[in-house]
Amino acid sequence: MTATTAPLRVLVYSDDSDVRQQVILALGRRVHPDLPELEFVEVATEPVVWQQLDSGAIDLAILDGEATPAGGMGIARQLKDEVYQSPPVLVLTGRPDDRWLATWSRAEAAVSHPLDPIELAEAVTRLLRSRVPAQA
Repeated sequence: MTATTAPLRVLVYSDDSDVRQQVILALGRRVHPDLPELEFVEVATEPVVWQQLDSGAIDLAILDGEATPAGGMGIARQLKDEVYQSPPVLVLTGRPDDRWLATWSRAEAAVSHPLDPIELAEAVTRLLRSRVPAQA
């Protein structure tokens, strides 16, 4: 694959495997025809989140704000405070009224449970466009 067609790596963090599967199924292999395919990195624990983010190979982090013991919003805030040029972050909130918490976490986007596949795909597309070089 060339650099322009390399898959975009999307980290999906939740301690709940059902939430991770909902995200992956909602997005599919290609979230938009103008974007490369997606490659998912499923993560269930905070230490592995940091390992993956430290690799520099993640294009987007989707973090479950309801995960325990480490919630996605706290991880997002720490990521934005500590990692230079961090990937964009989408936080999954427990309810629409929790969007203010996502703002506090400095996440670029938030989608609430229950997940709406269209809303999730639109948010992911918007965030990933910044990671793909413009085509001539």
